[in-house]
Amino acid sequence: MTRRRDFIRAVALLAAPLSTGARQTGNLPRIAFLALNDPESARQVLGAFRQGMRERGWVDGQNVVMELRFAEGKAERLPAIVAALINNKIDIIVATSSATTKVAKDATKTIPIVMATSADALSEGFVVNLAHPGGNVTGMTYFAGPEIVGKQLELLKTAIPFAARIAVLTNPTSGAHPAFILQSRIAARASEVQLEVSEVRSPDQLDAAFAAMSGGRAEALLVASDSLFYGQRRRIVELAARGKLPAMYSQKEFVDAGGLISYGANLPDMYRRSAAHVDKILKGAKPGDIPVEQPTKFELVINLKAARSLGLSIPSSLLLRADEVIQ
Repeated sequence: MTRRRDFIRAVALLAAPLSTGARQTGNLPRIAFLALNDPESARQVLGAFRQGMRERGWVDGQNVVMELRFAEGKAERLPAIVAALINNKIDIIVATSSATTKVAKDATKTIPIVMATSADALSEGFVVNLAHPGGNVTGMTYFAGPEIVGKQLELLKTAIPFAARIAVLTNPTSGAHPAFILQSRIAARASEVQLEVSEVRSPDQLDAAFAAMSGGRAEALLVASDSLFYGQRRRIVELAARGKLPAMYSQKEFVDAGGLISYGANLPDMYRRSAAHVDKILKGAKPGDIPVEQPTKFELVINLKAARSLGLSIPSSLLLRADEVIQ
């Protein structure tokens, strides 16, 4: 491992882009991009990560090699994928979710792991401290503090003032969701609404979960940030629309897919910024010495077409606060 790190450091200091006709990949640093979902759902964030790498002088196939691995939404495939990467002596693992970070961290204590995003790096035990993470994990964490849950509920109530019963879609396999649920309940009491927690751990449970929400007379929905849900965003949006359920999401991509409203960090921006951590490691830094960063760019996005299909009129005061309004 020491020799490998020395080699990476030497490449980072000496490598220059090769001409198209002279590209050689056999001796270049190898970066694994490990995703829970399928290539299509990761297309935008992968593009943002590649952009961040290019901004720092790293071009796939010229002075670095990217190995793309997708579990197609099946978390049970991740351990075998990670084991194969380790056996093939990958140099850095870029983990794109809490699920992939956990599997990678459990599998290796020496190969550097960069979180392109994780739900809550501290509560999930990936690092001991954001400023001084220690170990072999660094990168980006999505959770910016418990107040974001209260903000999401506040915005949802502003958009749907009549909602008294709100369903919360969570994944019981996520180490970050217990804290999310706790903060949701605190915020719900302050807003005088009743929460109904619905758990989904695999895509085949989504239909039953939404049927239960309808049976429980939920009037709105709050979807927790989760890589499984992100990969299933089109289906979740369709199920919410079918059930006439106004929903608040944590990522803009749900609203792009036809969802009503989202408030949260800009996910592509986090992936682009995570490339800075990879760059530092390639230049010799230890991951445990590189601070974990939190999101700095948040956005409120509203889909008026979705509002019209739900028979809703979004208050003008909320529209004025939006970073983007989809007509």
